[in-house]
Amino acid sequence: MRYCEFENIISHSRMSRYLDASGGNTRKAMTLYRLNLRLSQELFTVISCFEITLRNAINKHCLDRMGNDWLKKSATNPEIFNNNHCRLTATNINDAITKLSNSYTHNKLVAEMGFGFWRYMFASHQYNAMGKTLLYIFPSKPSSTAAIQYNQKYVFNQLARINDIRNRIAHHEPICFRSGQPIIDTNYSKQQYILTKQFFQWMNIEETTFLYGLDHIDNICDRIDTLIITD
Repeated sequence: MRYCEFENIISHSRMSRYLDASGGNTRKAMTLYRLNLRLSQELFTVISCFEITLRNAINKHCLDRMGNDWLKKSATNPEIFNNNHCRLTATNINDAITKLSNSYTHNKLVAEMGFGFWRYMFASHQYNAMGKTLLYIFPSKPSSTAAIQYNQKYVFNQLARINDIRNRIAHHEPICFRSGQPIIDTNYSKQQYILTKQFFQWMNIEETTFLYGLDHIDNICDRIDTLIITD
């Protein structure tokens, strides 16, 4: 396909950054765009696997400690989420229950809640309301030091980084550039990829085996980073 046709489909405004990063070389701009799509697909798959793993670990932990239908009950219990500090969490749960209507089951409710919801289980008020025990789902988490406190706040902030790139991908934003600049750079993507693998390791999951056949991120990043720009 000629570049003018490609740009007409994708849009000039979206392709301009790829063209600038490719030194005006239209063929390389199209190649870069396609490689960014491949990187987005691969990374989104890895993050999706982590999201499922995280929510299942939280759910199992809470089932053991709070019993069946713990999530539904937490939205009406004033000592958990039905209070001024956690009201949005309770609202999100109740909205999901309403959406499920007659098809409600506990497992469907768990699946209905998004990555941001599970991340907020480590926000201060939610974490405290849940009994301050959710860090147990990371049995191989490093011990805190004077330099780094591996506490719930640390986990909450690190999960925010993964959530941010997940949302970028979901909104079709590029992840192959240096922040705010039309310069090819996959460091941002690689950092979030490494962080996601780290969380798997903290959960005692051998991520290489778990993601077998799904993970080609390093290879795609290498192809992007070594894309030689010529006139």
